Amino acid sequence: MPENPAVVSRLAPTPSGYLHLGNAVNFVLTWLLTRRAGGMLHLRIDDLDRARLRPAYLANIFRVIDWLGIDYDHGPTGPDDFLRHHSQLLHLPEYNRTLRRLAQQPGLVQASQRTRTGGPDAPVPLETPGAPWRAHVLAGTKISFTDYWQGETLVPLGALMPDFVIRKKDAVAAYQVASVVDDLRLGTNLIVRGLDLQPSTAAQLWLASQLSETAAFNASRIQFYHHPLMTNAAGQKLSKSQQLPVDAGVLSGREGPEMVFEAITDLWGLPPGNSGSLEELMFWLPDDWNYLHFNA
Repeated sequence: MPENPAVVSRLAPTPSGYLHLGNAVNFVLTWLLTRRAGGMLHLRIDDLDRARLRPAYLANIFRVIDWLGIDYDHGPTGPDDFLRHHSQLLHLPEYNRTLRRLAQQPGLVQASQRTRTGGPDAPVPLETPGAPWRAHVLAGTKISFTDYWQGETLVPLGALMPDFVIRKKDAVAAYQVASVVDDLRLGTNLIVRGLDLQPSTAAQLWLASQLSETAAFNASRIQFYHHPLMTNAAGQKLSKSQQLPVDAGVLSGREGPEMVFEAITDLWGLPPGNSGSLEELMFWLPDDWNYLHFNA
């Protein structure tokens, strides 16, 4: 049992591609922060994007966890166990209940048949088949929260994500809704994400504040760490969508997990040679990352 179950975090990969170095860095950072706190760590696999799910991608998640030498306290033991007992498809009624409640809020939700490549932007009835639901964010909306890696943060949500999707064209809850519902169900209060997901964090905080039943997803109860992104030789952020068909992600080479540990100490500004093991990483974990105060 965790020493301090009041601290709850999660690994939250998507089986839409092979995990890359950035995903592995995120896994280890989450593990380090949770384990130093003696907290609970869940494995939560986000599989609502069924079009991109592949059995090999799902199996890769468990292979990377084993390769890194990290563990978790609750979640699937393997691909079959996940599909049978832990898939997000098992929680569709919870997501749909939240979607219905959001749709009841005046002026909050609109349906539109506009796509990323264009199309009519005029609102249509929510019942229109194939029309995604979007949350309407007022132009001047800004979300502030403490980012325990980046410092005090102000996200201009109205400018960056003025009408983000909450229900996809297949009538299934989108990431922003499902992630909030899942984190509330797990009791998550420590979230480690890449810096590119700061706007999503702001969107989720704003969306959760619209309903009393999701209001517990807030920056007073949850601590967020948004780490810098890993990049390729051209300086582009690593992405599953950029991988070649034969690319197996972080496991494609012959290097060991030390490459991940070295990337983390580099983020911390330490010189090379301080990252031979998880134990060494735990030793170098910055002392000022103190999140134990929310035990009270």
